[in-house]
Amino acid sequence: MKLVFSITILLFIVLNVQSQQKNFIDQPYIEVKGSADTLVSPDRIYLNITISEEDTKGKSSVEELEQKMILEFKKLNIDIEKQLFVSDASSNFKSYFLSGQKVLKTKQYNLLVYKASTLGDAVKSLQDIGIANVNLGKTDHSKMEELKTQMKAKAVANAKQNAKAMTNAIDQTLGKAIFISETNSFAYALQSKASGMQIRETSSMDEESSPNLSFDQFKINSEVLLRFILN
Repeated sequence: MKLVFSITILLFIVLNVQSQQKNFIDQPYIEVKGSADTLVSPDRIYLNITISEEDTKGKSSVEELEQKMILEFKKLNIDIEKQLFVSDASSNFKSYFLSGQKVLKTKQYNLLVYKASTLGDAVKSLQDIGIANVNLGKTDHSKMEELKTQMKAKAVANAKQNAKAMTNAIDQTLGKAIFISETNSFAYALQSKASGMQIRETSSMDEESSPNLSFDQFKINSEVLLRFILN
């Protein structure tokens, strides 16, 4: 009896699925694709800084260079507590031997800035106090996920607009959407070569000016597939 009951349920499920598929296939519908993209400039830029006594040939200690760096950053209105981090939290200082005799110390930092102009000023300040071992880490945008969501919604709206134009051409009207699928979504830095970003120095560096730095923008793209009922 249980076996007969199980078979009955299975047949009911199969017939129900087939019925739904048949209903979908039997009704007239239109299938369209939609896409949307935008370009945004990074608003979170990370700079890797290495303070080493070797840079000054042992004339200044790491501690002295560190204090000079902090004072320079404060002049640029950089929030030390929120924007400057020790990259190796387990060990503030690293030491190594030079020529088997003298011990030189080094310390690594990560600096977060929000504009390319601030980064240029920071690089200039570091060079002025004898810290030259700096390199760019990565770039990001603080509202990346929000921008992706906006592009998805815009892609759906574009798909609906295309569907309306096509149905008007055949003197029909567009019904409700019966299928929506995101087919592709991505964000990447244009022409990037490393760490999701590229930096360019667009003017020569001199003693009075900061480097004029610019960053490649992020391209955020979304593609969708929709099906609408045709009335």
